Amino acid sequence: MGQPITVVRRPSSRTGVIRFETNRSLTGMGHERYRAGDDIAGATPADELARRLFARGGIAGLHMNGSVVTVEMAGADSDPEGIEEIIASLYLYWVDGVEVPDDDELTDVVG
Repeated sequence: MGQPITVVRRPSSRTGVIRFETNRSLTGMGHERYRAGDDIAGATPADELARRLFARGGIAGLHMNGSVVTVEMAGADSDPEGIEEIIASLYLYWVDGVEVPDDDELTDVVG
């Protein structure tokens, strides 16, 4: 359930920086900046994506503006493999290993 985000990887003129363009706005019209080691306590889509990307490892910083995610890799030899998939799956809820609730469970929650 959910809908995958379309992600297009774009090169940057700066070494170790990669830009990803999406078909979803992650921040509205605002900017969000995150550094590795920051406490990310918010509940916005950008906050959740930042937590997931930093959990992957190898990332020093993130900047999100609307539908663009700019990733600063932790080192020149850091591999960006898998970042596109993490971004694309942000709005997917029922993935392998997640049990879909049955009708009784959903009814109990509402009632």
